[in-house]
Amino acid sequence: MRFAVLQFPASNCDQDALHVVRQVLKLDGDYVWHKDTDLRGADAVIVPGGFSYGDYLRCGAIARFSPVMQSVQQFAAEGGLVLGICNGFQVLCEAGLLPGALIRNRSLQFRCEHVHLRTVTRRSPFTNAIPEGRILRIPIAHGEGCYFADAATLEQLRAQDQILWEYCDSKGLGSDSANPNGSVTHIAGVCNAARNVAGLMPHPERACEASLGSEDGMPIFESILTALRQRDASKAA
Repeated sequence: MRFAVLQFPASNCDQDALHVVRQVLKLDGDYVWHKDTDLRGADAVIVPGGFSYGDYLRCGAIARFSPVMQSVQQFAAEGGLVLGICNGFQVLCEAGLLPGALIRNRSLQFRCEHVHLRTVTRRSPFTNAIPEGRILRIPIAHGEGCYFADAATLEQLRAQDQILWEYCDSKGLGSDSANPNGSVTHIAGVCNAARNVAGLMPHPERACEASLGSEDGMPIFESILTALRQRDASKAA
């Protein structure tokens, strides 16, 4: 299995993501520069965190026009798995691959801390391996992570089971105090209607080794691997 990790000017979590792919998961992975259009036979694409193009205009607004994103659009349209993390989530929303938008944190402050996440549904390629009821402890680092969507979009997200993660406390209860950025209904991550593109503001790639204080990001990557194995088995049948 091969992962493509995108690189934009000012990406700063691309190395973390590739480290997890190569050193933790022991899989093949390559960087793909924003001007490239070849995803190099990737089975899954990671759009990493950072400050693509310095977050000028607004987060992800310029990155969406990079040549590589045309390839990601096509890859996703063909059913390929795409995971956007932090700035990657913002890029996917700007590109129209995910619903909603990310705006300034409620506090107007940059938040860098560990948060707790409740998995809302395990019915996705990004959550299927997360143990039922397990609360994830994963770090965040963002200034514009407040997820917003209008009432009609929220209704659609709920009806189609597209909300993947919500902020909560250590016991799994949602509250304003457990919501670090003011996201509507505590949403931390969503997927598209086809369920093959997902984004979340927390950084699972920074929570895959005990030395980093948490391994709770691993089930997210293990979910992707499970989905890819099931896909390959289905093709072989």
